[in-house]
Amino acid sequence: MMQSTKRATRALRFNARAFSTSAHFAAPSSLSINADRLWETLHETCKWGAAHPYGDNPRDTGMARLTLNDDDARVRRWFADEVQKLGCSLSVDQMGNMFARQSGRLESTAPMIAMGSHLDTQPRGGVLRTMKENNFKTNFDVGIVNWTNEEGARFPKSMCSSGVWAGAVPIQKAWDLCDIHDSNVTLRSELERHGFLGDIECSSDPETGYPLGAHFELHIEQGPILPETGRSIGIVQGAQGYRWLTFTVHGKDAHTGTTPFSARQDPLLAASKMIAASNAIAKQHGALASTGIIKVPSNASTNTVATNVTFTLDIRHPQDSVVHTVQEVCLREFGAIASEDGKGVSFDWTLDTDSPAVKFDQDCVASIKAAADCLVGPEKSMLMTSGAGHDTVYTSKHCPSAMIFVPCRDGVSHHPTEYCSPEDCALGTQALLEAVVHYDESKANKGSGV
Repeated sequence: MMQSTKRATRALRFNARAFSTSAHFAAPSSLSINADRLWETLHETCKWGAAHPYGDNPRDTGMARLTLNDDDARVRRWFADEVQKLGCSLSVDQMGNMFARQSGRLESTAPMIAMGSHLDTQPRGGVLRTMKENNFKTNFDVGIVNWTNEEGARFPKSMCSSGVWAGAVPIQKAWDLCDIHDSNVTLRSELERHGFLGDIECSSDPETGYPLGAHFELHIEQGPILPETGRSIGIVQGAQGYRWLTFTVHGKDAHTGTTPFSARQDPLLAASKMIAASNAIAKQHGALASTGIIKVPSNASTNTVATNVTFTLDIRHPQDSVVHTVQEVCLREFGAIASEDGKGVSFDWTLDTDSPAVKFDQDCVASIKAAADCLVGPEKSMLMTSGAGHDTVYTSKHCPSAMIFVPCRDGVSHHPTEYCSPEDCALGTQALLEAVVHYDESKANKGSGV
């Protein structure tokens, strides 16, 4: 939701030679991303949503461009203008997903090889411009997808529209999502207000929707592994599984001065122990468990034991079996905790989200690895598993898909100081270009459609 960019503070070595942001890459495709132009484009589009300044430089700001607000509508119109200047056709589906398509030399009717992203955080734009100015044509059609509401910050469901496209989220449920600050505003009403409620079905169905032949996504890592290991490119081979649960612990309100511990039913004490226990259980299994929300009744007071407490639990691991095991052990331990103090408490729970682990397509992963090996060498790249959810998780259910990660400073993400250097932005975009070209050539050499 919040992203920032700042002047470069470090240099990058590329194929054993240094380059500046004014340099052009020399790569296997013979195409070179214009790093200066890419950096300026990122800042140009950041004017729509710049917020939360944290430094003295005018560019020391975060970015809060929420889905389908006025700034998002402006950058969407900018995107539409830019891709059409490049000769791309542009299609918009019923969720406002934008599909820009550039014809390949084979004039194939196969679905395009897509580079997917989302303008409610950061735009992509270097690859198609570079192809256009070099009169370079891929074999098959390629293009860009702007997925609507990936973050879920304004309309609370992340990866919302790619989920509809993949058949995992009912479109009416997505349309009915309400603005978190104004329940009278829905995702559909904002699509209509800005003119982005398209006629094409939001689906991968080739008859009625917009199928894709492949999907590549470039993203910052959102974590510290790449910078800590000195790697420049993450070759993302899958995404870990996660489950989101909500627990409500039921107790009984009582006066804190007149009710001894032995007579209490204290849900906040029990919930605190449960949260601490979930952390210990996750560590035992090499997993992650986190609580992001705790709610107590609005009438709670300092000298009263709360009536009930609600808290969330987010469990993650690359293996679904481990996620399930952590959940089962937590439930057993929570049951024991419920009876530990005073007269005990009761609790119930719901499973809100179940996102199984995903393995990305090996051919797409191989194309990214080939690009990384050529650009930085095997010692400066690494295979990774995404800890966060991305649109590629949903596209992978219907077309070959994979992701590229580049470092972000100190692993900081979803914060105004989130920062990716000009060099890493350019390198990641070059890797994206090379991976798409490699994948396109591989498919053509196999004599197959995509």
